Order: sequence, then C-alpha cells, then structure tokens
Amino acid sequence: MYRVGIIGFGRIGRRRAALVNAHPRLELTAVADPYVQDAAAVSPSCTWHRSGADLLRQDLHAVFVCTPFAVTTDLVVDALKAGKHVFAEKPPGRCVADIERIRDVEALFPGLTVKFGFNHREHDSVRMSESLISSGELGRLMWMRGTYGKAGGPGYEGDWRSDPDIAGGGILLDQGIHMLDLFRVFAGEFAEIKSFVGQAFWKVGVEDNAFALLRSADGCVAMLHSSATHWNHTFRLEIYLTEGYLVLDGFLTGSQTYGRETLVIGRRDWNDVDSARGRPREERYYFDEDQSWEREVDDFVRCISTGSPVVNGNSLDAQRAMELVMRVYADDGWRAAR
Repeated sequence: MYRVGIIGFGRIGRRRAALVNAHPRLELTAVADPYVQDAAAVSPSCTWHRSGADLLRQDLHAVFVCTPFAVTTDLVVDALKAGKHVFAEKPPGRCVADIERIRDVEALFPGLTVKFGFNHREHDSVRMSESLISSGELGRLMWMRGTYGKAGGPGYEGDWRSDPDIAGGGILLDQGIHMLDLFRVFAGEFAEIKSFVGQAFWKVGVEDNAFALLRSADGCVAMLHSSATHWNHTFRLEIYLTEGYLVLDGFLTGSQTYGRETLVIGRRDWNDVDSARGRPREERYYFDEDQSWEREVDDFVRCISTGSPVVNGNSLDAQRAMELVMRVYADDGWRAAR
C-alpha cells in the first residue's frame, strides 16, 4: 500500500482524492491546502496541512500536485527532493524554464516516478484513433483540425486562471495545451508555427483566443482554435489521412458539457462516383464512460511498483507541449506585448 498526499484540494484535488481512495494500492494519508480543513471527511485517517512544505515532511510514498500553475514547479521539485513520486496536473508551470527545472531535478532521482496529467490521451476515442492510425489502415496522415472551446462565464474574470501572474497564460495554456498534446500524439513534432493570439471578449491579462497553424517536417498541417469565447462548449478533432478520416466529436469531461464522446471513421470511396464521392460510408462509435482519470492513476501506480518509465504524460511530453504553447505565443508576439 502506497501512502499518498495531495497538495491543493480544490475541484481537481478532490477528484484525485476520490480516485486515490478507490484504488486498492493507494491510501490517502495527507492533504495540504491553506483554505480547506475538511480532509478528514474525505478519508478518516487523513491529516490536514496548511502548506505543501508541511505535507512533504510526512512519511509518504507519492504526492499529487493539484495547484495553481505559479506554485506547481516548486512543489514538484520539492517533492522529488523529499524522495516522493510525483503526479502533477498540467501544465508543468508557467514557462518552458519551469519544466526544464523539473527535468533537471528529476534526472537526479532516477528511482522516482514523475507523471503529468494529460488525461486526454487516455480517452477511448483517442486510444482507438491512435490504434487505427498506427495500423496504417487509413493510409498516411495529411492534416488535422482541432477546436477546443469553452464559454468562460460568470466569475471568469476573477478566477485565478485569468491572472497572468498566477496562470502564466490563458485559454491556450490552460486548455488548448491538451489539443496540442494530441497533435503530437498523432503527428509527432512540428517544425513551423504561425499564430494569432489575443482577446476577443474577456478583458483580463491573458488571451481568450488562440489560432495556430502547425506544420511537421514531413508536411502534416494541424490547425488549432483554442477559445474561451466558444459559447457552446466544443471539442472536435478532425484527422484526415490518404485513405480516410477520423472525427472525434464531443468529450467526456468533469463538467459534462462537451457532448457525447463520439468517434466517426470514414473511408475514401471512389468506386461509386455518383453516390459515394464526397459522401463516404461512415462508422460511428459512442463512448459513455470516462476512464481516463483512472487509467492515469493506474499507470502511475504501475510505474512506481515496477520501476517502468512513464510512456504517456512523462516530463518530456510536458516539456514538448509547453514548448508548443510558447511558440504559438511567440509567433504572434503575444507574451512580449501583454
């Protein structure tokens, strides 16, 4: 049984606590949050601490870091130095230098596991798409188009995610980083980026929209729209290959507002020119259970117990995703101008 501490006990921290309590090999032992004192209600044997530093002095095997981005890096570094395995939410900080510092310290402790919460990789629609693309059944990847948008809403302007000093960036860093990570899953690394980043509606210190074109060395082009002014919550990723296409539409999330998770598989068909060209037969799959969070925790525990390297959501994945975010900002000059 691995003793676990959680630093940051907001919505995400509480969700992680439920997963820890449900896992047969984990025991929630400690929680740290300066504003929350009801950890015992989550787990009777759980102690409460006002700071992450206090929690890290406890006899724990692993720590989940579920905090605002401004303190994530320091807590991950301190946890590693305290000899704890670490699971941290994305992003790994506010800039590339933050994740580089984490990786430098991680290298000093090769026996410790570090994993980041890129749970979108573990959704069934994504896993099935990755398998189809890897098989070669649909040919060569040509281009992708991804839209990930939310509405903002009451309280958006006062939320810590809208404070550049705490968040480091806006909707792209907070949510769009997931789509950029999925682009990498399917297409690898990108050599060129062109972007437009700015504020269309919310007058805060961070961006509320980011539009980007990315091109890989072998010519795959990916188009991204990350938005906090998408009044209907939207997740849609279209992937076009030489022999067909995949459309991931809707996503199971904690808010349950992105629609039913659906994967459409289409195959290019030019045999019957009159009826099939432009209207190919499609297969449609629906996914009504989100197991991505459980899969992440299972993988984290497996890596701890076996000493295996993290494959999905390792620190290099976090660094590459953060680099893409910063390159999108840099092409438009957004971060320098704000």
